Amino acid sequence: MARIKGTASQEILRSLLKVGAFVFVAQSPYFWTKVYTGKFCSLGFQESKVRDAFSYLRRKKLLYVEKEGRQIYIRLTLEGEKEAGKFQINKLQIDTPNRWDQKWRLIIFDIPEKARIKRDAFRGKLKELGFYQLQKSIWVFPYPCEKEVKLLREFFNLTLRQLKILEVSKIEDDALVKAFFHL
Repeated sequence: MARIKGTASQEILRSLLKVGAFVFVAQSPYFWTKVYTGKFCSLGFQESKVRDAFSYLRRKKLLYVEKEGRQIYIRLTLEGEKEAGKFQINKLQIDTPNRWDQKWRLIIFDIPEKARIKRDAFRGKLKELGFYQLQKSIWVFPYPCEKEVKLLREFFNLTLRQLKILEVSKIEDDALVKAFFHL
């Protein structure tokens, strides 16, 4: 997998992942480069850095440009989507409401020993997101987090059988868990 350099490259990948594709209507096939670089220059990147990042991403086959009639499409390749997904996971956060709804979210997983690296990385991400480890493969969070956990499931390529999300109203002897979350 290609390594991505610089934040301009990362921002281009992230933007394309969000919108799916940039579409330009142009007479000249070079018109879109002005519009495209202008978009990222307005975010504070130097034009030369954006052009270099774009060229780098094309060379690494993480995105491609195609022309259909007068429209020019800039899209991520499958490899580009995977790379952009990494940045999405790295910036993942769970919003916490002001009030607790008195429900616990339990993440239960069973990732085989042969996938130990994946299992350890998944545990690390749960810890980074602020989950409490109730047991080796059971983690707890007091706020809605289903969307984020499903994104992790997809990113780590886990099946429904390997990872379950439960919502429960009571955990026996939850004093330590409540203290951890300051509830």
